Amino acid sequence: MKISKRAFALTSITMGALVLIACTNKVNSKPNFIFKKAPSKNAIAKVSGTVLTEGEVFKGIESEIYEAEKKVFDLKMAKIKSTLLQKYIDTHPSKKGLSNDEFLSKFIAKDVKITDKEINEFAKERKIPQMNDELKKRIRAFLGETKKREAIENWLNQQMAKSPVEIYLPRPARPVFNVKVGDAPFVGGADAKVTIVEFSDFQCPYCSKAAEIVGQIKKKYGNKVKIAFKNFPLPFHTDAFKAAEAGLCANEQGQKYFWKLHDMMFAQQNNLKIDGLKEMAKKVGVDMKKFDSCLSSSKYAANVRATMEEGKNTGVKSTPTFFVNGQLINGAQPLEVFSEIIDEELAK
Repeated sequence: MKISKRAFALTSITMGALVLIACTNKVNSKPNFIFKKAPSKNAIAKVSGTVLTEGEVFKGIESEIYEAEKKVFDLKMAKIKSTLLQKYIDTHPSKKGLSNDEFLSKFIAKDVKITDKEINEFAKERKIPQMNDELKKRIRAFLGETKKREAIENWLNQQMAKSPVEIYLPRPARPVFNVKVGDAPFVGGADAKVTIVEFSDFQCPYCSKAAEIVGQIKKKYGNKVKIAFKNFPLPFHTDAFKAAEAGLCANEQGQKYFWKLHDMMFAQQNNLKIDGLKEMAKKVGVDMKKFDSCLSSSKYAANVRATMEEGKNTGVKSTPTFFVNGQLINGAQPLEVFSEIIDEELAK
């Protein structure tokens, strides 16, 4: 049957209107959520008569939730500290007639000075090849601001020491995971009250920094803590997997050899090819015949894959990741972050 152009046009307009209405209705529709008080502590939703709990719904994103909550907490704490700082400045006997900047320069940060030696060390540490006057000026300004922030923090702490401040904000709770040491290499007290399990990658620069922090923890707490190392080589670090195997091959001959090779591999991350691994193993004193046989046969490859899978199942998404008595710490955090948890756990 032949349809006239006008009839076709009218039909098209009608169909277009129907599609527009259908699309409009779809866009404006909203989920039928009813927000109300939870019937129990861990309940978060109820569907078709079944209550869903936090544990089952949020499993696998615990660390992301914690990090988000911590950002909110840190933002609020920064505002509290800023408010306290202003109150302490306003009530200080020497503040009269001075602006905040003048008070900062004259009293709080009066000893802040940046030397040429500090500028050169900063440039050397960051491998800046060439220096000029403009770059020196920028580095001096950056270091000056850093020192000023430290001076403000120290001054604020001094004021609070005279009159402690009560904080009523609840701290976000770190997620706690059931992480076992198993047969992983460890150092410290075998029956220590605090166990730290680290998932790490020998080719990761942040893990190298974390190794220094682990050394600080060992020095500070000794046998009060047990520190275990688990391999989590990242796929884009091409030498990390074999380095992980090398560590376990050394551990086979004694944990002291593992930790010596551990320190050496992190110190020489550009030397993790097979020849480099053997060179370092020889230096730490292992039986090279046994080590060579272990490494060439990939004896511990399955073990490395197993700890990688364990890490993934526990929520490890990057390296280094630590669990202090099961409490998650992401990244190469400073000693103070670890000490806060360790001291709390030792005091229990």
